[in-house]
Amino acid sequence: MTDGPFAILGLGLIGGSLARDLAADGATVWGFDLNAQTVREAQREAIISRAIDAEFSALHEAETVVLAVPVDVAPHLLEQALPHVQRARLITDVGSTKRRIMQRAAALGLASIFVGSHPMAGDHRAGWAASRRGLFAGARVDLCRTNETGSAAWSRAQTLWQSVGAETTERDATTHDADMAFASHLPHLLSLALAGTLSSRAFARRHLGPAGKEMTRIAASSAEMWAAIFEDNSVPVIDALETCLAQLGALRGAIERHDRKAIVEAFAAANSWTERTS
Repeated sequence: MTDGPFAILGLGLIGGSLARDLAADGATVWGFDLNAQTVREAQREAIISRAIDAEFSALHEAETVVLAVPVDVAPHLLEQALPHVQRARLITDVGSTKRRIMQRAAALGLASIFVGSHPMAGDHRAGWAASRRGLFAGARVDLCRTNETGSAAWSRAQTLWQSVGAETTERDATTHDADMAFASHLPHLLSLALAGTLSSRAFARRHLGPAGKEMTRIAASSAEMWAAIFEDNSVPVIDALETCLAQLGALRGAIERHDRKAIVEAFAAANSWTERTS
């Protein structure tokens, strides 16, 4: 995919990695980031050919605009960009939740060219320094339509992500957010709770075994980004937490009763689920 220009607003892990892949494919990539040093580094590495300033006037020439910012920032950024996206054929985002940004796009009159994107290619590391080529190779990207998304914008979104090696799947925004509460947001909360538990007992991470290190790895993720996700998706996230607490309560009861049979059955159910759904 070598047409463009592509305007990427936010040059962190996801936005920066997308910029690198597009630039490597010969596309014209412009970039914006609140961190001026990040923009300078992206230009020095010849990843972006033009820096977009905070006035966003350069956006009037962009055909594809990607909002690669936290979910609580994206709606405001979209509003700021609105006066300058007359030529855009596709506007998309990369957030972990989809309902709010898509509702905002519709309210701003951008529904026909907006597609919600969620690349399942995160990392506990963040920022331009963590970005890299090939991040999306083999990754799933969920795509969500508004009620008015045009076929051209939809096709362009599919081509964008497929051109960097991703596999695209169409999802309903509400179902997507409910599923992500279990599939992504709950694991981050469990990692956070485990890290907090170990910290409260003064355990150093270096003393953990492989399982403990892996389970606490994502607790090092961006606090601001994840706080915004939990807030934006609070109802499904609470549902996921309540469901998990019920499981933990059942395990606690089995241990308290010395009920080995119940514990073995819990492992058997987990093993069966793992084998059946892998």
